[in-house]
Amino acid sequence: MLAKVTSCAVVGLDGALVDVEVDVSGGQIGFTIVGLPDTAVQESRERVRAAIKNSGFAYPLKRITVNLAPADLRKEGPAYDLPIAVGLLMASEQLQSDLSRALIIGELSLDGIVRHTNGVLPMAALARAQGFKTLFVPARDAPEAALVPALDVYPIETLFAFVMHLQGMQPIAPYRAADVFKPADAPAYATDFAEIRGQEHVKRALEVAAAGQHNVLMSGPPGAGKTLLARSMPSILPALALEESLEITRIYSVNDMLPTDAPLVRHRPFRAPHHTISHAGLVGGGRWPRPGEISLAHRGVLFLDELPEFDSRSLEVMRQPLEDKIVTISRAQGSLTFPANFMLVAAMNPCPCGYYGDPVKECTCSLSNVLRYQKRISGPLLDRIDIHVEVPRVDYEKLSGNRLGEPSEKIRARVERARERQRKRFAETNLQVNADMGPAEVRQYCAIDDAGKNLLRAAMQQMQMSARAYHRILKLARTIADLADCDKIETPHLAEAIQYRPRKQQ
Repeated sequence: MLAKVTSCAVVGLDGALVDVEVDVSGGQIGFTIVGLPDTAVQESRERVRAAIKNSGFAYPLKRITVNLAPADLRKEGPAYDLPIAVGLLMASEQLQSDLSRALIIGELSLDGIVRHTNGVLPMAALARAQGFKTLFVPARDAPEAALVPALDVYPIETLFAFVMHLQGMQPIAPYRAADVFKPADAPAYATDFAEIRGQEHVKRALEVAAAGQHNVLMSGPPGAGKTLLARSMPSILPALALEESLEITRIYSVNDMLPTDAPLVRHRPFRAPHHTISHAGLVGGGRWPRPGEISLAHRGVLFLDELPEFDSRSLEVMRQPLEDKIVTISRAQGSLTFPANFMLVAAMNPCPCGYYGDPVKECTCSLSNVLRYQKRISGPLLDRIDIHVEVPRVDYEKLSGNRLGEPSEKIRARVERARERQRKRFAETNLQVNADMGPAEVRQYCAIDDAGKNLLRAAMQQMQMSARAYHRILKLARTIADLADCDKIETPHLAEAIQYRPRKQQ
């Protein structure tokens, strides 16, 4: 007898429907799975056999054929255990149920318990888009699936309980996500900006960066506070909107990085990979591509400490994400595109020993070593960084004083007001922050007066800036004007934006 149920695969960050067809017929006893399954799917045979027996059902000693259609789509992971088991029970006439408008996903343990499956959120989104009204998922994943509205999500604990529900003997109540969108608690920050002594101009630069999601490069000697400033950056970032939370949650769901008690990502991600990270780990990739750190930092901060120590190939591949806010990974089987709209915060020493240009400690590096060290970061990559700021050593008087700086709460309030102005400005577009603007939006929203044009002309000639740097200065000036609650870009705003460019163009 033939039975068919519907499951789902994840391709990149999107779901794809998979028809699970189970045929039980006479002949030589066997269990075959076809449809381009990987090793984890092939091993479903043993999990399904043990789960059916240990759940009190009869395992048919016949020829069993399972087809996962479409056959040209690679199936990976254990998410097909539960639909295969249900299809097998239906094909062996131990279960009768209409599952034509239901989608089933879940891994089975040997005793019939339904275990967690990654990528549930994109699967649930596909179910709603395809007109499915019912979704059966592992009980642990029900809060995540319930993030998608207009969908009846049923939490399944065991195979036996699922069969009892389908037979109408012990109905399972749909999961109700009444408190999924409750206000989030404040996250734990590295420190408050008020506790960071000195470095007021660096704090200002980070405030401008947070307001418009601009990229930042901090350079200075060891111990000046670059890492502490970067790790305190989340304390001044605005809260996530619901749409942004869902975007980030989808990425973390596919990577199986959602905590069990938090189905929705509530805070902007802060990713700080070590410089020994592989190319695939940073940008994304693998034989079957998965999102990398730059996608995990979507709508948040990617902090690269000791920037020149990173692999140059990985850094150069970041050019496209910094410009286009996406990363495309191509393989023989096809191309996948992942979102990568992050704010890059990088830190570096000016030389190998770290003290080149320091007024107190003498640098021990030769000039050739200094130039070679700085050349590890290419000019095109530096040109994509909006804010370049020096972080000098802090004097003893500032370190030992009791005077506190401006708290992060006040800075965050200004950042949120600036972001609100940007949301209103871009209400009829797909843009969200000033850093997202292209040349057309720069021309429309970043007009400057004659005095500003003269200043920018002189700066471009003296500093030999590129066309990209020209547009980035205007976007940066637009953000500075937003922080000042100004509708127009004035000359002081433009002057501040210009002084954030590196003095010597690579």
